[in-house]
Amino acid sequence: MTKPILPALLLGALSLPAFAESHMSGPALTYGTRPAFLVDKLPEGELKTKLMSCKGQTPQATKFSVGHRGAPLMFPEHTVESNVAAAQMGAGILECDVTFTADKELVCRHAQNDLHTTTDIVATDLGEKCTMPFTPAEGDSDAAAECRTSDLTLAEFRTLSPKMDAADASATTPEGYLGGTADFRTDLYVPGAMLMTHAESIELFDSLGADFTPELKSPSVEMPFDGFSQEDYAQKLIDEYKAAGIDPSRVWPQSFNLDDVLYWIEAEPEFGAQAVYLMDEYDTEGYDPMDASTWPNSMAELKEMGVNYIAPPLWMLVTAQDGEIVPSTLAIEAKAADLGIITWTLERSGPLAGGGGWYFQSVSDLIDGDEDYLTLLHVLAQDVGVEGVFSDWPATVTYYANCYGL
Repeated sequence: MTKPILPALLLGALSLPAFAESHMSGPALTYGTRPAFLVDKLPEGELKTKLMSCKGQTPQATKFSVGHRGAPLMFPEHTVESNVAAAQMGAGILECDVTFTADKELVCRHAQNDLHTTTDIVATDLGEKCTMPFTPAEGDSDAAAECRTSDLTLAEFRTLSPKMDAADASATTPEGYLGGTADFRTDLYVPGAMLMTHAESIELFDSLGADFTPELKSPSVEMPFDGFSQEDYAQKLIDEYKAAGIDPSRVWPQSFNLDDVLYWIEAEPEFGAQAVYLMDEYDTEGYDPMDASTWPNSMAELKEMGVNYIAPPLWMLVTAQDGEIVPSTLAIEAKAADLGIITWTLERSGPLAGGGGWYFQSVSDLIDGDEDYLTLLHVLAQDVGVEGVFSDWPATVTYYANCYGL
């Protein structure tokens, strides 16, 4: 049985699900308890004093706060519920990571090949259509699967139930493989969660009063795919905003592929003006954000290409110096080149007592606890000068931004 994402597709007059409809035209905003919890943990000092003084403020939506896949710290990513939660936390920009199905329809998924960890597909009849169907753990071998949106038609995709992004590598059954949720997350908000197409995300985000930052995900299939080229893919993403009548000034299309960004700049200059180059230079051998000689392109060269926004991960923008977190060479050079900076992803790392892991790697010796989410955020906002921060729990960024008038 096909399970609709929205009661009607984006054709003519639409009706959002009652859950989303009740939050249209600006949901009631709330910080919840987490920002205050983090503020209370800060050591005494100027930052804590300032943030404590804002505890009675009224939450306001801000484009400085960007919902990363919605609010996936606790909600299944790229679902209606996750994005409504992010909007309720004041995220002024929401993200749909865009990939495509076998019939070349655009849907919201973090990767084309993540259905085996973000949905129940391996425990359904559609599991047999996966690029690599589920195989159980046996001996020294972990359980495994690879299921792509391109393995399914849109109609088949709609029948899946989303879940928290996880898998149990020790599983001997498909049902067991659906487990594995990190202990700092929860499955409390999984039941009944709704997947979305990209077009449906546009309608939902617009109804919530938020702007848009779609990311064109790298295909897992060889391109062109059944005649569908990379340029066709990049253009279709933009075309869906045009079809919805969205002003280009409200859209920040993103890609790790610089060629996608350059395509938008050339073919769709109104949208390309705000295209965001997601920097994955860290995968380049010898790359160092503190040493410009190791960079594939200088910040000035990116600007000359027409790029106006970059989005490196948190750690690329900061370094440790004399016991303090300070801007990296990359951050300094980006501002000198007049590039807007957005960064990712706050509150994705779980508890920070162990140094923060991948997202904090350049300053891990200075990371002692969860309050350092705010410590780093303060440096990014005031010293690096970022214009937006992706977060898995946008309320924290919203609270900070409201307090500092961002």
